[in-house]
Amino acid sequence: MKLKTRQFGEIEFNENLIIKFPKGLLGFEDLTSYLLIKTENELFFWLNSVDNPELSFPLVGLRMIQDTYPNAEEHEPFGVTILHSDPAQITVNLKAPIYINQEAKTGYQKIIDDDQFPVDYNLFVQQ
Repeated sequence: MKLKTRQFGEIEFNENLIIKFPKGLLGFEDLTSYLLIKTENELFFWLNSVDNPELSFPLVGLRMIQDTYPNAEEHEPFGVTILHSDPAQITVNLKAPIYINQEAKTGYQKIIDDDQFPVDYNLFVQQ
């Protein structure tokens, strides 16, 4: 299959790489099929909608930020990232992680009701 994306141009992929989100993502409930893209030498993953190829979310693995981040059985937690030209302004949403099982090709998003997980966590700290 082929997909024309804003971030990567036209990419070719096998249908078995599509990750299904039965309930979609918050605010995008009608979009249920995504590709998880990782480019070489990059910190970020990209969750690109197959249903709407112009839509792509930069993600970061939350275990990299906090090894005790709430786990979900067989699903790895990712945080949606807000990119910025100034690295000190890059933030990650720890409040509403996206959980992905890369083997089963399933995922979901949930809100964590705990104040220790902010919506705008600074990924990089200025020194």
